[in-house]
Amino acid sequence: MVNMEPNTTRVAAVNNPSGSPPSPSTAAGIKRNFLIPAPKEGGIEMYSLAFYATCTAGGILSCGPTHTAVTPLDVLKCNMQIDPTKYKSVGSGFGTLLKEQGVKGFFKGWAPTLVGYSAQGAYKYGLYEYFKKHYSDIAGPEYAAKYKTLIYLAGSASSEFVADIALCPFEAVKVRVQTQPGFARGLSDGFPKLIKAEGVSGLYKGIVPLWGRQIPYTMMKFATFENIVEGIYKYAIPTPKEQCSVPLQIGVSFSGGYVAGILCAVISHPADNLVSFLNNAKGATLGDAVNKLGLWGLCTRGLPLRIVMVGTLTGAQWGIYDSFKVFFGLPTTGGAPATK
Repeated sequence: MVNMEPNTTRVAAVNNPSGSPPSPSTAAGIKRNFLIPAPKEGGIEMYSLAFYATCTAGGILSCGPTHTAVTPLDVLKCNMQIDPTKYKSVGSGFGTLLKEQGVKGFFKGWAPTLVGYSAQGAYKYGLYEYFKKHYSDIAGPEYAAKYKTLIYLAGSASSEFVADIALCPFEAVKVRVQTQPGFARGLSDGFPKLIKAEGVSGLYKGIVPLWGRQIPYTMMKFATFENIVEGIYKYAIPTPKEQCSVPLQIGVSFSGGYVAGILCAVISHPADNLVSFLNNAKGATLGDAVNKLGLWGLCTRGLPLRIVMVGTLTGAQWGIYDSFKVFFGLPTTGGAPATK
């Protein structure tokens, strides 16, 4: 059945998800609210269990396949971080890998990448939508609009904390497979081999630096994306978001995601080097990593390649995620404040 209630009521309902009647000051401030309006028609109710399930599935599709697609860049990046004297640059590094391991060497670790980042994407996106709504409800409409960036940061940090617990074991296997020739062919033999060698704790040896890499990365990814997209609709596109075509909205999502990805890569790169070092060297500590790499090495080793990889990844992820949401009748993420 098509909902025939007036558009202003629908907008007010979304901007005040608790369902209580908005106060006059809240109603007057709806134009400033950062929450996106519900789609005009669609079978999925906003913030319902089906909504979160759809966002979770969209997160799986946006993260697992995209990370797997850039496995060759990831293999080279990890090797440049672990052995910079052998893999001195992108060009020579690809040549070395091709000469020593053949074409198949570029796709080492694709299985733990696919499984691990699919699991991470499920929690990252699904829980982000949940926590963003939850923290907005706690803050109330006025403060949620006033401190929207803090809501984005808190929601993304909370979701990534959980997502990394799912990712960490697969990341540990991936790094070993990619940087230690002969360790294992992939996930099926690498997983039990790592457990046998180091126990279950070995799977989570890199959890702290992984949190250090991924939580700031995701906070930057979501908060920057939301604000960039809102700015694009507010200053660059004269047409209100709800009147823009779907391809244009997806293009905005990709553009905002790509810019956010570049910033993500820079802020999270030192921890990325730590993750690679600790998962490659048995018994290594954070102090060992800092002493060997140095502060400059932590911040810059493999950074240009990671900027290209993460920028492309993040843009593609937001494009896929929002396309998936649109397919099921949901609005794209972020955008200009709702208008009356």
